[in-house]
Amino acid sequence: MAVAAATTHWFDPLTSRHKGEPETQAADVASRLPRIVARAREVAASVVHGVHGRRRAGVGENFWQYRPFATGESAHRIDWRRSARGDQLFVREREWEAAQNYFVWMDASPSMTFKSSLGGDYKIDRAAVLGLAIADVLVNGGERVGALSLTPALSARNIIDRLANAFLERAPADRALDIPPATSLPQRARLVLISDFLCDVEELSARLREYADAGARGALLMVFDPAEESFPFSGETLFRDTDGGAPYHAGEAQSLREAYAGRLDEHVARLRAAAQGAGFLFLRHHTDRPAAEAALSLLMGLSEGMEAR
Repeated sequence: MAVAAATTHWFDPLTSRHKGEPETQAADVASRLPRIVARAREVAASVVHGVHGRRRAGVGENFWQYRPFATGESAHRIDWRRSARGDQLFVREREWEAAQNYFVWMDASPSMTFKSSLGGDYKIDRAAVLGLAIADVLVNGGERVGALSLTPALSARNIIDRLANAFLERAPADRALDIPPATSLPQRARLVLISDFLCDVEELSARLREYADAGARGALLMVFDPAEESFPFSGETLFRDTDGGAPYHAGEAQSLREAYAGRLDEHVARLRAAAQGAGFLFLRHHTDRPAAEAALSLLMGLSEGMEAR
């Protein structure tokens, strides 16, 4: 990756003001946790009406809906009482009652501590908001949700609080972990992996294949600051490595823009291919966009993917 794609800049040329110690400020998630939790509840409430939970055809006991009889189906599925009201045959569908086990992973590695003046949140904050909101919507839809490698999948009304505490306790230890962890999974688990995915694509691809071999599927949500996409820097700019490497001084930062854009496009294409190769969705989200937009897209994508299997 180009240096700016994997680093936090020390001086913000968009506002011409010194940023101080960005990692120290951004990594202090504990002080911002109440706001993150409150925002997650708001996002969950705003998207819950756009998804339909686990109301899908299956072998449960609860009636869901009538639908027209399809040629080739067994005649014993016909609801003759409903069909007698007209000239068309109908099938009485029942709602699937076996809850799925979902596991959420929210990246807490150093590159997630980035926020430019173009972004709405630190990437780590946005990832937490999205992960917690998605968990809440899934639980309210009848599913079970856990924190990947940290907690079992639960169907609990206070799932946001439970996962927020798990995330907070784990974050300091996981600052060096930029790909989701290896862990045992229940059969047919569903994973929601939220990160900037500024990582080694081969390592990530191998981990996704491990999940797929265990029968897991799910989605990758790439959270990016808009400055990381557009590379708006010009003139003398000092970029500082979030992983502690040597800083990089660019005398004419704009001269790097074309090469940077090419390497970023290549990286994203490889990420998408790795996800699709393991049967995972791949979505992107920028922190200057509404969080609810990304949450709804991901939930709808997961729902459609499950219907197709």
